[in-house]
Amino acid sequence: MQNPPQADLPVNLRALLAILTGVALASLDTAIANTALPVIAADLKAEPAASIWVINAYQLAVVATLLPCAALGDWLGPRRVYLWGLAVFTAASLACALSGTLGQLAAARTLQGVGAGAMMAVNIALIRSIYPAHRLGRGVGLNALVVGVAFAAGPSMASAVLAVATWPWLFAINVPLGLLAVGFAGPALPRSPPRGTAFDPVAALWTALCFALLVGALGAAAQREPLAWVLVPLALSAGFGALLLRRQAGHPSPMLPVDLLRRPMFALSTLTSVASFTTQGLAFVALPFYFQNVLHRDAVQTGLLMTPWAIVVAAAAPIAGRLSDRYPPGLLGGVGLAILSAGMAALAFMPASAGPLDISWRMALCGMGFGLFQSPNLRALMSSAPPERSGGASGVIAMARLLGQTSGAALVALCFGLAGARGPGWALTLGVGFAGLASAASFARLRVR
Repeated sequence: MQNPPQADLPVNLRALLAILTGVALASLDTAIANTALPVIAADLKAEPAASIWVINAYQLAVVATLLPCAALGDWLGPRRVYLWGLAVFTAASLACALSGTLGQLAAARTLQGVGAGAMMAVNIALIRSIYPAHRLGRGVGLNALVVGVAFAAGPSMASAVLAVATWPWLFAINVPLGLLAVGFAGPALPRSPPRGTAFDPVAALWTALCFALLVGALGAAAQREPLAWVLVPLALSAGFGALLLRRQAGHPSPMLPVDLLRRPMFALSTLTSVASFTTQGLAFVALPFYFQNVLHRDAVQTGLLMTPWAIVVAAAAPIAGRLSDRYPPGLLGGVGLAILSAGMAALAFMPASAGPLDISWRMALCGMGFGLFQSPNLRALMSSAPPERSGGASGVIAMARLLGQTSGAALVALCFGLAGARGPGWALTLGVGFAGLASAASFARLRVR
């Protein structure tokens, strides 16, 4: 396949900038609000337990809208869904900045999560449409770089903003950036003709309830709520999932993409993604406690010690993207996740007397492994789905990431409940196992034709 003509290159670059700006904003907001939550709660005179809804409202809205918006992307084209999501996210960011009560902020965060879910659902499908097949790895490598760096850098950026401004500016800064992205995206994003399969609003409702309840149950487990608060949402989630499967049985483009999961390469890549992001969730929740409570570092040192992971992911992701255009994703992902497992083991069994350099090389090893896996895995997921199901595949990518990170946080809470002060060490050891599982799933793809 030939490279695209040079005349098209500026349009492609504008489209890529618009896509990556939206992805960065959505990913940053997930991490920024966590850091600012105590400040927000104090300013709005809200109880700490109630202030959690600033986080939960966003997370539940994202997970509820991912697959329905992916289905909309398959029907109407990803461009329309992305532009709609970016506009909603930008307007909701302004509403967040102007909120004067916890209820107003939670409502604005819900709307912001809907916009973020729409963008996350179709961003990889859009990247697929602007990159030729032989260079797709580079495109998904850039996307992986932006997501990884934004997720890891969010706490540091929030601290920097709060050092010089009040918390509403954390959301207000999204407004000019969002408007800029809309200006780039409108004329630059590729247009797709509407497809024949109509959107099913009832299936969308069942899908939203199924996954929102699942994430709600995991969140309740993470906060060690009463057992009924975990089991009832889980049972309801399973019930709505059964209704969804029954309604869409035989559908050519089901909202819950069972058609894609029947493809061995897609199914193994999805398992690899969920297990690897569970490892990341375990690490990013447990490590701050590990550094402060076990290794006795202060908050500033903890932030600096977390940095090597993000830096090495940023360096490795684009390289891995280019390599994925030449080598099998099963090989690259398997090797990368084996390195991640080794890095997690090195952290879990690190002596309490470890110095900054001892910690940094272990964190860098984890970042290298994670960065080597992510881009090839994204390429495998998109390449194993037919072009007309790009929206569904893109939605699965975002859902796998979110479910993995949420599961990791819930497992950290379980480790604290079972092991007390040894909980962070238990969580890191559990991460070794999940990274090993992800590595095995990735290597299994080498047998798939």
